[in-house]
Amino acid sequence: MLSNLPNLAAGALAPIDPAAYAAPGDPGHPPRILTLYGSLRERSYSRLVSEEAGRLLAFLGCEVKSFDPHGLPLPDAAPADHPKVAELRELTRWSEGMVWVSPERHGAMTGIMKAQIDWIPLSEGAVRPTQGKTLAVMQVSGGSQSFNAVNQLRILGRWMRMVTIPNQSSVPKAFNEFDEAGRMKPSAYYARIVDVCEELVKFTYMTRGRSFALTDRYSERVETAAQLSERVNQRAI
Repeated sequence: MLSNLPNLAAGALAPIDPAAYAAPGDPGHPPRILTLYGSLRERSYSRLVSEEAGRLLAFLGCEVKSFDPHGLPLPDAAPADHPKVAELRELTRWSEGMVWVSPERHGAMTGIMKAQIDWIPLSEGAVRPTQGKTLAVMQVSGGSQSFNAVNQLRILGRWMRMVTIPNQSSVPKAFNEFDEAGRMKPSAYYARIVDVCEELVKFTYMTRGRSFALTDRYSERVETAAQLSERVNQRAI
């Protein structure tokens, strides 16, 4: 596996030991992580970062899946049973944690990134598909380092009731950070992505077996499932 991660310093990173972090009720399987990226370009640096993260997460012991946003319709421009929408929502249900990587465009996350998040419902009936899942946020920029996109992604993660980890990654002048094969070069930016992935796995182990207890709320205990469904599934304006 290390042959697929040539830029790791030998002996400095090891698969995460679940015993150090997992709750007594941990399900025991490898953490299930979904990666989303926010560009459709042939050489998409957000996709390349998400792929680097995926390799690292797999080395750390996770099962990783990625969603390809090609063909995803704009929010509300297609029914929820559209194949790409259904695929995204099924991956969301499957996942226990996510990595969101967006380019920064005009000082914000891209519309492609936001469209993916907008298609993930806050609630399906009385079930909240993202509540209690972990989240790591990253961004790439064409110019100097900025944090606008990751700050916006954090707001969305909070709104989706996700456990957004403290660490994050912002890669400036991303065109300088990858070789011709699309692999990230050794740098402090690469080291930060390793940090983020390691932290995400630890937080996922710490929270997934305790997710129900962590997200149990008084306001929801006094609200019936029917009332909840009616409130969160009101017709969009």
